[in-house]
Amino acid sequence: MTESATSLREQKRWETSRRITRCAQVLTDEHGLDGFTMDDLAASAGVSRRTLFNYFPSKADAVLGEIPEIPESAVDAFRAGGPHGKLVDDLTELAHLVLSVKQPDRESIELGRRVLTRDPRMLAAAHQRFEIVSEEFAALVLEREGDGFEPFRARLLLRLVLTLFDSALEAFAQEDESRTLVDVFDEHLGAARALFA
Repeated sequence: MTESATSLREQKRWETSRRITRCAQVLTDEHGLDGFTMDDLAASAGVSRRTLFNYFPSKADAVLGEIPEIPESAVDAFRAGGPHGKLVDDLTELAHLVLSVKQPDRESIELGRRVLTRDPRMLAAAHQRFEIVSEEFAALVLEREGDGFEPFRARLLLRLVLTLFDSALEAFAQEDESRTLVDVFDEHLGAARALFA
């Protein structure tokens, strides 16, 4: 299979995943997490039940959506100490890749935040996802930096980056400007660096 064919296939897969998540969030917003079934979600998203379960094992997972995958080449470059040779700058590059996969619209961000804050189960699921992502990236940082880098510093760094991401999402959803989410994230990162300088 050619690279362009693989890329097109991945794009279609991502679009299907996003459509399912959007439908899950709309259904949750309108009926609550217990107010619809996986069959309802499959029908709403225009996919078969089997396809739905290939993407998400539960309604909560569908509401949270997929985390965009970072290209292995970018992960390898980070692991090897690149692309800039400075940990925070290189971690920012990975964040840019995640944020650039699919530019979210403000309405989708507001919907997602609304359904997460209404149900304690969704907040718990989001927190669990946060912990998993933090640990995965912390392990990558430790692999890159070696034995002299304390695990608590790696976890702290990732929690700070994820907090900046959440702060940027909130600001992005509230502004009417034409800036991208990456632009807003970079602004928040710059403000945090200035505060800690």
